Amino acid sequence: MYSFGFLRPTSVSDAAAALGDEEAQALGGGQTLIPALKQRLASPSKLVSLGGIAEIRGVCRDDAGRVCIGGGTTHATVAREAAAHFPALAAMANRIGDPAVRNKGTIGGSLANNDPSACYPAAVLGAGATVITNAREIAAEDFFDGMFTTALKPGEIITEVKFPVPQAANYQKFVQPASRFALTGVFVARFAEGVRVAVTGASESGVFRWAEAEEALSRSFAPEAVKGLVVSPEGMIGDLHGTPDYRANLVRVLTARAVAAAG
Repeated sequence: MYSFGFLRPTSVSDAAAALGDEEAQALGGGQTLIPALKQRLASPSKLVSLGGIAEIRGVCRDDAGRVCIGGGTTHATVAREAAAHFPALAAMANRIGDPAVRNKGTIGGSLANNDPSACYPAAVLGAGATVITNAREIAAEDFFDGMFTTALKPGEIITEVKFPVPQAANYQKFVQPASRFALTGVFVARFAEGVRVAVTGASESGVFRWAEAEEALSRSFAPEAVKGLVVSPEGMIGDLHGTPDYRANLVRVLTARAVAAAG
């Protein structure tokens, strides 16, 4: 580690002001940033902790029936408090990392970092959620912009994420045992207007929607609907944990499992 300044504001406005310094960086639960600091992959001169901002924590329902989750809400809280409203989202949150990670990591930190194998991006894109910041609202399709990249501007803070609640949904992931990240993960959500399928952990370009599966499942929401589909390995991640072909096959297999579990 190295020396840096540390601020812990108690309001979004104060945090945004502190992040106006181009050398400052926001700190959520620290489950990604702190290891990056230790490895010198990031070296901000000032950390602005969002952990003291009560207004961006909690889970509720709005007048439109959406599940609204504060950006500073931990995975463990999502798992507990969203269970009655959006069971698939709560179940997904309950399988992120280990208990230590779930009790410190936050939904806002996960989305802002946009790790290519993180679970929340699949849920946000799969459910067609809206990311709310201190400056604007960003649709899921416009938020993710490649590996570790999002539409967030410098100093912009995720204050809330609003999830439409599907008629049925499920998330399936093939866990990389050491990190507990998704080697590949698929979030399937069925709405009255059609089915959405979002994939994480597989593509070099980050989370994406599988359009062919969405079309097939919108016609027939059954595992058999995707068994004849082929996912191209082109652009898929290849590493010591799995080849591009392996991940491409996992996309199809996990989608079928998610559909079966969603019912």
